[in-house]
Formats: sequence, C-alpha cells, structure tokens
Amino acid sequence: MRLPYRILNVFTVAGDRLSGNPLCVFEDGSALSTAQMQALARQLNLSETTFVLPSTVATARVRIFTPGFEMPFAGHPTLGTAHVVRALHGGDAVTLEENVGIVPVTSDGDRWTLRAAKVPVTRAATATRAQLAQMLGVDERAITGDPLWVNTGAEQLVIPLATADDVRRAMPVAVLFAQHARGTNEEMAYVWARESADRILVRFFFTQHGAVIEDPATGSAAGPLALHLARHGRIAFGDEIEISQGAEIGRPSTLYARVDGTADAVERIEVGGCAVIVARGEFSI
Repeated sequence: MRLPYRILNVFTVAGDRLSGNPLCVFEDGSALSTAQMQALARQLNLSETTFVLPSTVATARVRIFTPGFEMPFAGHPTLGTAHVVRALHGGDAVTLEENVGIVPVTSDGDRWTLRAAKVPVTRAATATRAQLAQMLGVDERAITGDPLWVNTGAEQLVIPLATADDVRRAMPVAVLFAQHARGTNEEMAYVWARESADRILVRFFFTQHGAVIEDPATGSAAGPLALHLARHGRIAFGDEIEISQGAEIGRPSTLYARVDGTADAVERIEVGGCAVIVARGEFSI
C-alpha cells in the first residue's frame, strides 16, 4: 500500500511555521487495520497521528493515535485534520466523526475553531496537594484551588498554580506520576496560572515508557480551562482567553478558548488556533 500523508504544525505562533504542535495526517486510512494504524503512529512517534476515513454522518471520520494507544478525542489532531480535509475536499466548515462524537470545525483562513462534542465531566483528584506538589517538583503553597480530573473526551488532571513562575519551575518526577496522576489511559497533569490579565500560561506533562514528556499544545484541556475560569468568575462567559504553551521545550504555541452560556447552562465550548502544512510524503507498507 502507498499511503500519502501530510505533516502539520497546529497552534502556531505569529506566522512561525515551525512553532506549535506537530501532527501527521494520513489522507486515506480506509485500507488500514487498527493494528497498522497503531504501528504507523509508533513509527512516526509524534504525540498524535490521525487517519482520515469515509463517514456517512460527517464530512470525514477521523481516528487518532498516540504512539501507544487510540484516543477518542484530542484538540490539535482535530484542528490539523480539519485543515487537511479542507485541502482534500474544500469548504471552510467541516464536521469530523470521532470516537467521542461529531465535532464541528470552522476556519477563518488558517485559524481553525472546534466546538467540543461534550460538556466537561469532572471528578476530584484523589492525591493530596502535598503529593501533587512533590510530583510536580514545586512548593505545596504553589498549588491553589482544587485540582480536578476533567474529561471532554480525553481526561486530564488540571492543577492550578499560584504564579506563572511556578508553572515555569515545575520539574515533574516520573515515578510519582504513576502514583498520583493516573488517568483513563496514562499518567498526566495540566498546570496553569495567569501570566497577565488576558493571557494564561500552561504546561502539560504525560508519561511515555516511564519517562515524563511535555506537550507543546493541549487543545483538549483549553476548553475546560476556560470553563473553569468562567464558572469561578475569573472571566465572563463569552470572553476569549489566550493560552501560551510549549516555550519551555522550544515549541511555543498559542491557543484560544471560549465558553458561551451560563454556569448552569453551557451552550458551547470552543478551542481554536492556527494550522499550517509543512511537509508531504508517502509511506509504502
């Protein structure tokens, strides 16, 4: 089989084509088995690889794989795949059938915005603040508010920190992630603090083969963060927040998120950012 693919960067910053979060999109995965998709994702070793498939209920069906497992939903794969689907089929508005449901995605040039398929579901963290602080390598006093597991299709442990410097200072301890931050598929933590009045600084850590990896941009957590801020009166419903991520690993990224509705009736959660195709190729297997 000869399998065309495209490499993109998603959530790029100010026109820098080599910023943002890398993604590989296979233009047509209909001839591949699940095992082959997983093997290709492992071969590429990016945070996610997606496969475009035919759909009877949406513009396209999309399957999303990390090097280790399939995900029901993820932010930057959704936006990047929509960018490729537009290139293949046209249209500035597409719907993507993912394992979490139908995700509408719209564009304004190269800036894409997804609408979350489900309202976040939360559960309390079982680890104490002291345990989470030790896991992150920060002072216990740096953790403010209540850490929560948040799920909009992919579950993350969201931990508020006191200052942007606390976010920058985080030095996670891999062995403690397995004890205190085990989610649905793997260990992970999303830490955040205000960097300025209109900008949030975040970092996202997850484990892979026993090591802690840092994600350049985490779209699936951006919407829940905006909802948390709105529900606690830190921003108004309908306001857009700008999120900075990835600079600590040399992949600066900019994400945008907004929640419409009220604390009791959330109408829409949106996450957006820019995407650019930087390479094309073909696998032969």
